[in-house]
Amino acid sequence: MAGFFSFLRRVYLSIYNWTVCFGWAQVLYFAVKTLRESSHEHVYDAVEKPLQLAQTAAVLEIIHGLIGLVRSPISATLPQIGSRLYVTWVILYSFPEIRTHFLVSSLVLSWSVTEIIRYSFFGMKEVFGSAPSWLQWLRYSTFLLLYPSGISSEVGLIYLALPYIKNSENYCIRMPNKWNYSFDNYYAALLVLGIYVPGSPHMYNYMLGQRKKVLSRSKKD
Repeated sequence: MAGFFSFLRRVYLSIYNWTVCFGWAQVLYFAVKTLRESSHEHVYDAVEKPLQLAQTAAVLEIIHGLIGLVRSPISATLPQIGSRLYVTWVILYSFPEIRTHFLVSSLVLSWSVTEIIRYSFFGMKEVFGSAPSWLQWLRYSTFLLLYPSGISSEVGLIYLALPYIKNSENYCIRMPNKWNYSFDNYYAALLVLGIYVPGSPHMYNYMLGQRKKVLSRSKKD
């Protein structure tokens, strides 16, 4: 019975990883195509739907970690996925005024390349039991450049959205109400920006540690 459940786990994770990888490949394709044929101002319109689907699908990774389907620590998965969902839905989806900024292009390219490599790496591991050494190297090395560019784009877009957030009532809850509770999206955005300050170096150092551990182990093998 344990072997059967292990088989089902591998099949499910294989389908999940390759499906999301295909979604991010679409995002990258449409982004590059638009940059070549038009301009950065049209990138968001070109990638909106596949971007939203691929990024939202990452919520399942939190569930995978919670139920023990994968060994990824929730402490590392939750902040990264949470921040990306915030930028995808609360910032880009909700405030069209910033969608034409060039930071959208750098964000989309950083996210899509990173995720294509990551999902293909884990997809290969689930299907074949291991991934090629070159793919493993990419998985644990490309973040050295793509993580800073992605994080910088996220922070930049949140900052650019601040005036529009302040002047809007999007997601705000005003008193009086039956819950006796208020929420201001502008101050929430400021809080999110504040979390990036300690959170980004922490995540980067965590990934550096993972890179050192994985690549040093592969050299011994």
